[in-house]
Amino acid sequence: MVHRVEDVQALVADDLAEVEQLLRLASDQGPAPGRDAAAHLVAGGGKRIRPLALLLAHSCFAPPGPAARQMAVVVELVHSATLMHDDVIDDGDERRGKPTARKVWGNAVSVLAGDLLLVRALETTSLHAPELMPGLLATLRRLVEGEVIQLRGRVTLDPSEATYERILQDKTASLFGWATRAGATLAGADSESIERMGEFGEGLGVAFQLVDDLLDYSETNTGKTALADLSEGKLTLPLVLACAGRPELHSALQRIHAGDLSPVGAVSNAVRDSGACDEVRRRAETFTADALSALRSVAPTPARHILEGVATGLVERAI
Repeated sequence: MVHRVEDVQALVADDLAEVEQLLRLASDQGPAPGRDAAAHLVAGGGKRIRPLALLLAHSCFAPPGPAARQMAVVVELVHSATLMHDDVIDDGDERRGKPTARKVWGNAVSVLAGDLLLVRALETTSLHAPELMPGLLATLRRLVEGEVIQLRGRVTLDPSEATYERILQDKTASLFGWATRAGATLAGADSESIERMGEFGEGLGVAFQLVDDLLDYSETNTGKTALADLSEGKLTLPLVLACAGRPELHSALQRIHAGDLSPVGAVSNAVRDSGACDEVRRRAETFTADALSALRSVAPTPARHILEGVATGLVERAI
């Protein structure tokens, strides 16, 4: 069983190499400096998990063709556009080990560069797979609505599980689900298989985010700063669950949210001691198990086994 993303990428190296070339070309279009800012982010690399999920979903039913590779580009263009917009909203200074586009060219250019990527994604979909356009538009709506709800946290801290769940589903799970549905659709899968593949993608997206949340409280050095997102109004599930069980944490969270970082250490320890991380780990395992259950309704193929390895490998990062 393959678990590491790097190992999985090697199995679809030719497709991913073409996707990478197409992605560079797609991001290097339009007037400067918007084009330069977009290319700056895309050239910075990334795991390319969403394109990989689309290509593997397609491969469960048929070998990927030109349309599948173009749609793999589209899902990464959309993801990149959201990152550029997020960096402006969050005053982000660094991404993928480099200064963000907003730090180099300014906020206005970064927003417009993200818009250029979104337009390119829509143009590419309209040209190569117009049947996927309704689903893509619905996904874009969810992405924007999730960002709006998260943005409200900059003004009023809302450490509720319902708010966290809405942001998780709209900002993360939706694009994963679109990617795997798109791959199955382009491969000519039947409607039941397309739906199951979409369920797998959304479950994978949820587990991906939950594991990322857990890494904020890992004892090992993950390169992440504990509670760094809180001052921007962002919440992780371990923090949300700990706060629900210990209401006295609310005052400390409000202080961090207002820019006073002195309670960070105490809150981090409280989260670890609360058992919330164990609960989030359990939920990540449950979402992964549900995603794998949906995937097993698809006929067994090498690509399906690889997707299973991707899903289980994500959860193992949190163990």
